[in-house]
Amino acid sequence: MQNFRSFFKAFVNLHGSSSGKPVAAGKFWDIVAITAADEKQELAYKQQLSEKLKKKELPLGVQYHVFVDPAGAKIGGYSQRLPNASALGKIFTALPFGNPIYQMLELKLAMYIDFPSHMKPGILVTCADDIELYSVGECEFIRFDKPGFTALAHPSSLTVGTTHGVFVLEPFNYLEYKDLEYRCCHRFLHKPSIEQMHHFNAVCRPGNFSHQDMAGGDTTPLKLESEYVYTDSLFYMDHKTAKKLLAFYEKIGTLNCEIDAYGDFLQALGPGATVEYTRNTSNVTKEEAELTDIRQRIFHLLKGTSLNVVVLNKSKFYHIGTTEEYLFHFTSDSSLKSELGLQSIAFSIFSTTPKCSGNTSCIIQSLLDSGCSVATGSVVEYSRLGPNVSVGENCIVSGCSVITEAVLPADSFVCSLSLKMNGYLKYSTMAFGVQDNLKRNVKTLSDIKLLQFFGVCFLSCLNIWNLKVTEELFSGNKTCLSLWNARIFPACSSLSDSVTTSLKMLNAVQNKSAFSLNKYKLLSIEEMLIYKDVEDMITYREQIFLEITLNRKQFDLEAS
Repeated sequence: MQNFRSFFKAFVNLHGSSSGKPVAAGKFWDIVAITAADEKQELAYKQQLSEKLKKKELPLGVQYHVFVDPAGAKIGGYSQRLPNASALGKIFTALPFGNPIYQMLELKLAMYIDFPSHMKPGILVTCADDIELYSVGECEFIRFDKPGFTALAHPSSLTVGTTHGVFVLEPFNYLEYKDLEYRCCHRFLHKPSIEQMHHFNAVCRPGNFSHQDMAGGDTTPLKLESEYVYTDSLFYMDHKTAKKLLAFYEKIGTLNCEIDAYGDFLQALGPGATVEYTRNTSNVTKEEAELTDIRQRIFHLLKGTSLNVVVLNKSKFYHIGTTEEYLFHFTSDSSLKSELGLQSIAFSIFSTTPKCSGNTSCIIQSLLDSGCSVATGSVVEYSRLGPNVSVGENCIVSGCSVITEAVLPADSFVCSLSLKMNGYLKYSTMAFGVQDNLKRNVKTLSDIKLLQFFGVCFLSCLNIWNLKVTEELFSGNKTCLSLWNARIFPACSSLSDSVTTSLKMLNAVQNKSAFSLNKYKLLSIEEMLIYKDVEDMITYREQIFLEITLNRKQFDLEAS
């Protein structure tokens, strides 16, 4: 989209000055708030924000806050579908461009840089794993100046609509196509079926627009002949509405159920909103006894509040919250790659020249020996790979150090974490298949045969590793057994040993050859996040950064 590059340039100008002066009032956000699932995650976020501010990678004079979920039901997640973001957070996901490497936080702040100056007092709510790119007229701006809620809307296929929020817009008489339209929403549907979209008149039909391609994003661009719906991304609430919600929260005290800022707030809005959705729990992660009651109270609190919609007819919405999406957008010839100028080798040392088109590998802030090989479709971030390392297709390698000869099978996910256990520094590497479902769970030990690790029955894997099926095999909730809380990953004294050992267990499963894990202290991913040593992980990344910087300086001196 044509606007993005100018936005990013403005963002860089905003904080790129070495003067260290704070941004002028009204030019940027007053507060940037990030939610964390627990105190460990809160600490990780604060440490990373501190490092960014120290290096002047973020605008100064802004309040950056991290708010941890109170005890009970959670609003923050652990990125179980993209576990390389679990330890340090999705909002700090590295992107393959920039020097130093940009992360999702900087991208978000750049994309929304024009918003504060066209916004009345209020709160903007956005997710950490999506990207919205759009194009509007040269003198047009997105304005958030109406009472109630205001949401962005993007033309999407009906299939995409089933996994997003969908707007049922009030009738609107217009004579010509506009990139930017301000509309009123009759009602909001949360992850509706295609039948529901038709029933509630959410489906728009072709013929209104003169442009061949309206939008795209996670799917191919919508064509003129396609039926489409308008789906959600971020939303804004004005100060009065935010105060009303805060007063409600303070009145009820502790919240004991999961409330969705999209599903439970937006479905209550608009003149066509009805209370029926409060009893629908199909999209709820964990159903609690008081969920329906709290939802109904929120509905009656917000009933009558307007939902204004900013329709962006030339916009693209991208989601990178899963391993599949992450690999696709970073390594394929995707539109996001060309829109953002994503690089195949970003701030890294690797002498191999990537292909100019089609699928490539993607290397982010890493040191790779010229003798190693990384197959197409794979991403390597914050890692060191030696001369005899071979990475197969469609792999994710994060935070690793592999010095000795090693083969990473195709479709592998390998991510190392630093741990602090009983005062000692340890390392553990999670390794599984990129398509493994870490969230899938069973309630009893007899059902763990239904779980799959690297496409193989989990029970068979346990036999290969010489591990017994007992309650001690799992951490946490003993009635929610999954790959997430299975104690199968060895804790080691060095980073390289950790990676090597986990690769052995992965290769053992693939080759159906025995590899005993009995002699190791074993951890689940759940436990790894409890023991994580954020400071050591940041230090490791900083060491790689300094080595790359020094290498580049030496290269520049030799070249001159």
